[in-house]
Amino acid sequence: MSQTHSGTDATGAPVNAPEHVIVIGGGISGLAAAHRLAGAGVRVTLLEASSRLGGKLYADEIAGVPVDLGAESLLARRPEATGLAREVGLGDDLEPPAVLGAALWTRGKLRPMPKGHVMGVPGDLGPLASSGVLSAAGLARLPLDHVLPRTDIGDDVAVGAFVAARLGHEVVDRLVEPLLGGVYAGNAYEISLRAAVPQLFAAMREGRSLIEAARGIQRRAAASAGGGPVFNGIRGGVGRLPLAVAEACRALGVTIETDTAVRELRRTPHGWQVVLDGRALAADAVVLAAPAPVAARLLAAESPAAAAELGGVEYASMALVTMAYRRRDMTRLPYSSGFLVPPVDGRTIKASTFSGRKWGWLGEAGGDTFVLRTSVGRHGDEADLAWDDTDLVRLSREDLEAAVGLRAAPVAARVTRWDAGLPQYPVGHLDKVARIREQVAKLPGLALCGAVYEGVGIPACIASGQRAAADILPGIVAAGS
Repeated sequence: MSQTHSGTDATGAPVNAPEHVIVIGGGISGLAAAHRLAGAGVRVTLLEASSRLGGKLYADEIAGVPVDLGAESLLARRPEATGLAREVGLGDDLEPPAVLGAALWTRGKLRPMPKGHVMGVPGDLGPLASSGVLSAAGLARLPLDHVLPRTDIGDDVAVGAFVAARLGHEVVDRLVEPLLGGVYAGNAYEISLRAAVPQLFAAMREGRSLIEAARGIQRRAAASAGGGPVFNGIRGGVGRLPLAVAEACRALGVTIETDTAVRELRRTPHGWQVVLDGRALAADAVVLAAPAPVAARLLAAESPAAAAELGGVEYASMALVTMAYRRRDMTRLPYSSGFLVPPVDGRTIKASTFSGRKWGWLGEAGGDTFVLRTSVGRHGDEADLAWDDTDLVRLSREDLEAAVGLRAAPVAARVTRWDAGLPQYPVGHLDKVARIREQVAKLPGLALCGAVYEGVGIPACIASGQRAAADILPGIVAAGS
């Protein structure tokens, strides 16, 4: 194959760049990689095993109202997601959520979400003490952080264990756990502090107390935000983003095939062979943007060590129950964006979002219809997912009645199941990622990206795809670099 692009390596030596790259996986990471490569003039083929692009970003409708049935917001303080949205023509549709505040449904009632925390770790004890989230015994435990010695946390530690040792288990169980669970659908006592809250980990490595570290992070975040929103949505749904990226890719000449599962991945003297059902495609390079189990299977022959590491990644399953109500039936609903539910309280739902209030565009689009949703399931707590869709709707309604007094029946309901939807980041996860990348670096023309590696959020996934493009093609720079 002729090589039509060139660049330099880290030493400045000239290297050839690929003419044809195959991207395996059509989630936002793979689409971001394809978009960046095609924009640099590379011929790209993107293969997606399912019938739909976008992965966990999925916009559809309920009762004629457009909604997100997957992720619904973008972290605005990272540039990758909002930057890509603007690149593909969605800049004017970026919209922050309404500033309404959220709540915790715990200890028998809705309680205001304490302000001034970093993923549940308080930087100010006042709001936490007045919120009612903690019992008297839990409140009495808080001041110990000021007198505990500032200890070395080593290379990594579980968030829950570390915080509980300093502030008590109630802070973890009723505040850290639901907040972390909203991001990772995981267990705070297993999730890596270094991977999930890296700023806090770095501050603790510097020898600060936990509260002092959280307070400093809060101050720096407020100063750097410049008054801008923390999160953004997209009018019509965040699920529009991958579709817009796909259209931009097609305009750049990218060939996109859905319902196309990759069976094997083989090295050849000239690059790579991607084996499909009944045919094989040749490529100079491959971007593997598939979930860990699929990546493990495809790498088993060419990199058994990387495959073994990937095969050990655990995933959480969850379901989203989206319901549409008559707006006139929602007059008693608290005026907030929704609430989180600590698993320790033993409820079925882990959260509820009042989408029709949280997103201005959705309130306008709904008219007389009000949309809300609940989430069910997390890593290690997935028994409720065995219920069928009708029962998940029933159980969600029962919890909503207990939490906010909502007795009305929805006019429509949809259950979206995300089986093995979110990779887990236990203690040592980033070391695992480093070992995987070390092994893959031995295979020229191969790069990995996706939620497994450096973050499960949309900006992190986009950055991962752009990094993969940069690994494949010299001269490409990921957004924010």
